Amino acid sequence: MQRLYDFLRRHPTWVDGFWAVVLLGISFVGGTTTPENSDTGTGHLAVTVPITLLLCLVIALRRRLPEAMLLLAVFAGASQLVLDMPLVPADFALLVITFTVASNGTRWASRLALTAGLCAAPLAQLRWPEEHTGIGGQIAIVVFQTVPFALAWVLGDSLRTRRAYFAQLEERAARLEKEREAQAKVAVAAERARIARELHDVVAHNVSVMVVQADGAAYVLDAAPDQAKKALEIISGTGRQALAEMRRLLGVLRTGEHQESGEYVPQPDVEQLDDLIEQCRGSGLPVDFKIEGTPRPLPSGVELTAYRIVQEALTNTRKHGGPNAGASVRLVYFDDGLGLLVEDDGKGAPHELYEEGGVDGQGHGLIGMRERIGMVGGTLDAGPRPGGGFRISALLPLKSAH
Repeated sequence: MQRLYDFLRRHPTWVDGFWAVVLLGISFVGGTTTPENSDTGTGHLAVTVPITLLLCLVIALRRRLPEAMLLLAVFAGASQLVLDMPLVPADFALLVITFTVASNGTRWASRLALTAGLCAAPLAQLRWPEEHTGIGGQIAIVVFQTVPFALAWVLGDSLRTRRAYFAQLEERAARLEKEREAQAKVAVAAERARIARELHDVVAHNVSVMVVQADGAAYVLDAAPDQAKKALEIISGTGRQALAEMRRLLGVLRTGEHQESGEYVPQPDVEQLDDLIEQCRGSGLPVDFKIEGTPRPLPSGVELTAYRIVQEALTNTRKHGGPNAGASVRLVYFDDGLGLLVEDDGKGAPHELYEEGGVDGQGHGLIGMRERIGMVGGTLDAGPRPGGGFRISALLPLKSAH
């Protein structure tokens, strides 16, 4: 049964053709060839048969050529009036084409079908008035014959509106699905960028510490074995710390990673700046660290941003400041923000790293700083320091928590 239904849906013209044949048979058997229609005036078979065939053709092609079949039906109906051909069963095609055009045709065709349907009954009553019927009876007949055309048009137009409504719902659902996919892609890209920044900070800082300590250990290996041993211990501890942070970051990319490997490692905050600076001092970079204002709890995003900015700034000092560079870190608590000032007295970074934002794959640290600070609505100023060296100044606003 389902196959038959699918076949009928795929071949609507065949279905309409079948009903056209049925209507043709009913017309010829039920009224077209009756004696009163074949012997009276112009109502002979030479007129009746062609018009009946035209009306059956309207049924057969109504869905394939709705506008053309409407014009053909109007022509057949007008011919009946002009040639004085009484009504036949095939006139049912006028009702069917009205419904078809109202549901599937263009707007002009729908209006034409409605106009023709409303005029058909009055014109037929004027052309073939009922005998022995008063004015009231004739009006009743007109109304009775007009109502089916009006109902056919209303049903067809309602079907058109319903289809348009469902099409709009489908379009909206498709648009929302595309928007969700776009938002998901944006979220994925943002998460990848965040992980990339985190990995850059972790790897750049810890690897630079390990390189400095390895160079120092190689230099004093024979002359001062104790110092070399201490440097190797720092390298080992720094490597373990880097691995732990990398596992934490990469764990978010795997389902259930943290359940298998343990709890989340806490995000760095300003309280861990002391450990970071001690690590830098242990790697041979003298750092002066001061806190101004009254320390207080800060939003986690601000604390992580402050930690990473200081970490990246000190890493840049080790990379670009030269062998005898020193640095200073100032952490200032304002009423409405957190200020950071990191300076060094080294030779400074190459000009293009802070002026152009990085070229040839360089300068990603400063780019990451600007992105981080932009995420919390802060400002960053990075460039050469008067008198030599490099300065990074940042202001992180504190959003109202009340």
